[in-house]
Amino acid sequence: MSDPETIRIYDERAADYAGMTDAYNTTDPRLTAFIAACPAAGRVLDLGCGPGAAAAKMAEAGLKVEAVDASAAMVEMAAKHPGVSARQATFDEITGTATYDGIWANFSLLHAPRADFPRHLAALHHAIKPGGVFLIGLKLGKGEARDRIGRLYTYYTEDELMDHLRKAGFTPGDIRHGSGEGLDGSTAPWISVIAHG
Repeated sequence: MSDPETIRIYDERAADYAGMTDAYNTTDPRLTAFIAACPAAGRVLDLGCGPGAAAAKMAEAGLKVEAVDASAAMVEMAAKHPGVSARQATFDEITGTATYDGIWANFSLLHAPRADFPRHLAALHHAIKPGGVFLIGLKLGKGEARDRIGRLYTYYTEDELMDHLRKAGFTPGDIRHGSGEGLDGSTAPWISVIAHG
């Protein structure tokens, strides 16, 4: 994420966001499946970690967690969780080769401009170990738009997402659909895909 307005909103609304999402994030069945798919004591990246609830759950399960977010306020909250190493970084700052056993990108890459999405996926595929588990969650739809409070979103159809994942080198696997209320009060459909590097 590099959109200044989106980052500013997350900085200002970090506590509100945590209050809205922490309870669900700690009991998310997708997170349970992700953790189970990672090797014991594996190294994982929580990309766009937000307040760090998911990262904390990964750490509790014995994983070595690196949590990154472009929002300084979110990083500050995430760093307070035991076992979570958190730092401020944008999607462009993710580097490394075969570094991670798993990458959790749950509703983070939807803030990347469409033109940058293939490059970010390619970098993540480069950073994940062969066969590593990759979870991505996005909102379904078309185009780019700002939500009611000004955050930048890029929407994808399921077919578009599958195409992007395969072109980046990932093998898509388990797919789930749902809908949920966002920080702006609107409800939107989403897709979550567990893929492998």
